[in-house]
Amino acid sequence: MQEKQVTVGNKTFKLEEPFFILATQNPIEQEGTYPLPEAQQDRFLLKIKLDYPSFEEELEIVDRFAEGTGQFNLRAIVKKEHIARLQTYTKQVPIANDIKKYAVKVVTATRQRKDLIEYGASPRASIAIVMAAKAKALIEGRKFVSKEDIKEMAFPVLRHRIVLNFEAQRKNLSEDDVIKELL
Repeated sequence: MQEKQVTVGNKTFKLEEPFFILATQNPIEQEGTYPLPEAQQDRFLLKIKLDYPSFEEELEIVDRFAEGTGQFNLRAIVKKEHIARLQTYTKQVPIANDIKKYAVKVVTATRQRKDLIEYGASPRASIAIVMAAKAKALIEGRKFVSKEDIKEMAFPVLRHRIVLNFEAQRKNLSEDDVIKELL
C-alpha cells in the first residue's frame, strides 16, 4: 500500500496518484478468509465500524433495488487532481505543539498499558492520528486541529492497531473501550 504499487506474480504495476485501498471484512462469513497480520493492518489509515442501516435507510435500499431499474447514472463529483490538492491542503493545516504532543501521548500510552494491551500501536499511528485530525479539521472548514479532533480520530486510527491482552478480553472490553480509557 505505502509503496503505491501492486505485484501480481512476477509483474509489478505502479498505481497512479491518488492511490488508496478500501477493504471490507464481514465478521459473520469468515470461512476461507483470515484476519490480516498486525503489520499489514497498521498500513490502513482508519478502521471504520458500520452498523446496520436504520429502518428508513433499509426501506430506501429495498426501494432502490426492488423497484428501480438497477441502473444508476453516476457522475464524477471530484477529479483526481482535486483529491491531490486536498491532500496537500491537509498537510498544511496547522497543529499546535501541545495538541501534537497529546496525540503522541495517546499513541505511546497504547504501548505502556500492559494491564490492557498486549501490543500497542506503532509510530505510524502517531502520524495517522495527526493526519486524520488535520483532514477532519479541513473537512469541517477549520484552519486548526483541536484536541477534540485527536480524541475523535483516535478510535478509527487505533482500533485496528492495538491487540488487547487476556485480562481486557476477560473483562469483555472492546478496543474502543480501551481507547476511551486511554483518552
